[in-house]
Amino acid sequence: MTTGIRLAGLRKDFGATAAVDGIDLEVPAGAFLVLLGPSGCGKTTTLRMLAGLEHPTGGEIRFGERVVAGPGVALAPGRRDAGLVFQSYALWPHMTVRSNVEWPLVVARTPAAQRRERVEEVLELLAIERLAGRYPGEISGGQQQRVAIARMIAPRPSVLLFDEPLSNLDAKLRVETRAELLRIHRATGATSVYVTHDQVEAMTMATHVALMRDGRVEQFGPPADLLDDPASDFVATFMGTPAANVLDAVVRNGRLDHGGTDHGGTDRGGTDLGPANGLADGTEVRVMYRPESLWLSSAGAGGPVLRIAFAEATPMAGRVVVTGVVGDPARRVRVSVLEDRRPAVEPGDPLLVALPERPDRIFDAATGRRVDLVRAA
Repeated sequence: MTTGIRLAGLRKDFGATAAVDGIDLEVPAGAFLVLLGPSGCGKTTTLRMLAGLEHPTGGEIRFGERVVAGPGVALAPGRRDAGLVFQSYALWPHMTVRSNVEWPLVVARTPAAQRRERVEEVLELLAIERLAGRYPGEISGGQQQRVAIARMIAPRPSVLLFDEPLSNLDAKLRVETRAELLRIHRATGATSVYVTHDQVEAMTMATHVALMRDGRVEQFGPPADLLDDPASDFVATFMGTPAANVLDAVVRNGRLDHGGTDHGGTDRGGTDLGPANGLADGTEVRVMYRPESLWLSSAGAGGPVLRIAFAEATPMAGRVVVTGVVGDPARRVRVSVLEDRRPAVEPGDPLLVALPERPDRIFDAATGRRVDLVRAA
């Protein structure tokens, strides 16, 4: 039976530090949830609590209607009907591939005939039948990963947990294995939770993404929602390839002004970024532009422009991501523009970036949250 997952007020403290700081999530049965975020954001600690390797300081975890962790409840890992693939695979080196896959069934005291049938079924599903008699040290890293996944799904768990399983693979194999993991997810029908810091993995694999920051969920939803409608400037600059551009601005005379004063308050004559949507004068904000919303311009072309110093040009899917920097050394910002061809410039040369009439999003500078969300709060 497929099982959904619910986290309510989930918290994990290590001494005075909150590694996970009050997470509330509800994951539908059969979903593929990706816990995404930078190092130290709490995603692996969350996964370890789901697996039963860490006990929450507060809150609870439900698999379906069953509480597996919470006040007075701490089900052992083996009683949670969940399988876990570690980043290191953790295969038994003295056991063959077949024995590694069979081991959880032996522990569960599955009858021998059923064990043999299930092992052969899983080996075939992972396309590793020919490796059955070999030992982990005799097969490649990619093959070891398949064995680890086969061992995890052999007992038919209702929840699959993945701790950065692709991090040890080369770039080409990572792409191939992403498709394999999705095929396995669909074949098992289980609810999957996958930890990664790679937003490309999240965008290509997830039905739901929980982007984490400092132990909290910054935004939760389908991957397209985080990309198309970021709830904060952190989400905007983390998601997307290339990610969105975010610039500081202040409201002056009902307009968004970028770079109008230096740190000492001296007026430098800033760039008008468009109307301030009713925000009060003096309000400090951060404005977002997607790379495809900007374009390179020439002097005298008219309209607002940013002057950037060219840094690099990266080919991407038949186009070029042109990146430069803007601002003084104390608060330098990278700006990326999507162009059809590489400009004929060298690193450090000036470029003019044309801006649309208004930004794609406006965020509150103090909280980082989208302005309409700040108003709603």
